[in-house]
Amino acid sequence: MSTDRIELRGLRVYGHHGVFDFEKRDGQEFVVDLTVWTDFSAAAKSDDLAETIHYGELADQVVAIVGGEPRDLVETVVSEVADQVIAAHPRIAAVEVVLHKPSAPIPHTFEDVRVVTSRRRDAEE
Repeated sequence: MSTDRIELRGLRVYGHHGVFDFEKRDGQEFVVDLTVWTDFSAAAKSDDLAETIHYGELADQVVAIVGGEPRDLVETVVSEVADQVIAAHPRIAAVEVVLHKPSAPIPHTFEDVRVVTSRRRDAEE
């Protein structure tokens, strides 16, 4: 796997995920960090966007999922992001997604809740 990577950090998306009715009704801001591993040496040589991953399109894809259909679990949301990103971009060898829920309904002082998942393309794909 290439060591080249593209990182998208701090993407803010308003979504309606959570197990409580008020979370689905009122929504809240989620923050996404996305890292994709891809060989962009051809793009670096050609200076051609078509030879790499368009991070604007990645952001659009993530926003559509996180801002889309409400889910009970953020584990479901983060998994959908990882699965759809790697499926949509054959150049991506692996992806890691971190979904932050900084306003999670926890009755204690805390800084952040994060769920993290990763996917790796099988060698035979």
